[in-house]
Amino acid sequence: MSPVSILVLAGQAGATAVNEVTLGGGPAESEILTMVMSAGPMVKAIMLTLLLASVTSWAIVLIKLVQYSRASGQSDKFLSKFWKSRTFAALYAESQDYSGSPLAEVFRNGYQELNRVYKAKLETGPALVNVQRTLSSTASAESSRLFKFLPFLASCGNATPFIGLFGTVWGIMGSFHEIGLRGSANLAAVAPGISEALIATAAGLATAIPAVVFFNYFNGRLRILETRISNFTSDFLNILERDLMKRPPASQSDGGGF
Repeated sequence: MSPVSILVLAGQAGATAVNEVTLGGGPAESEILTMVMSAGPMVKAIMLTLLLASVTSWAIVLIKLVQYSRASGQSDKFLSKFWKSRTFAALYAESQDYSGSPLAEVFRNGYQELNRVYKAKLETGPALVNVQRTLSSTASAESSRLFKFLPFLASCGNATPFIGLFGTVWGIMGSFHEIGLRGSANLAAVAPGISEALIATAAGLATAIPAVVFFNYFNGRLRILETRISNFTSDFLNILERDLMKRPPASQSDGGGF
């Protein structure tokens, strides 16, 4: 059989499969389910893999939607409190209510380090360096927390189309094998196998497209949050250097905090 004949036959099989799904007596979903259930073991395994990847991806999407919405909303509220607060001690107590905000977490760790260096009576320069290190490490930890699970979405977007394509190739190979066994190249002999194989490609794309879209969406929101964390860290350090860390030595001997 020539390559042209094979392509024509595959096109006819695909058209027949579409007509059966869209114009048949039962719903399209029922037809698709029937084809999946009648597929070979390898295609079924691939479809199961794609299903698990899709379910996991959507679970991550829902978790991240809640996490990012909470992080943005609580950061807005905490930042408003930060600029209105008169003392860091009062703000530290209130910051416990903003557990989802990366800004609040950066502030809490910075404030704790600030009290430690204050009690140790360090000079202004070394004290600021210690606080800055704490703020930087906390900011990195918060970025990692927000980025968690996003690589899985990227992997799904890159890998699942090829997994679906592998299922398609495998199904078409089975159809050609069936042609060899029957000694017939008519449409009825190859249409079922090719239609089942094409579903694997469709499933791979259905898994990959949402994963790619939401990965880019969350990546954009992550960059915005990282910029806000960086700006907050700079503002916090500026306040410490200007108003707090320049206290006279006599005021640092009482052992109090901020």
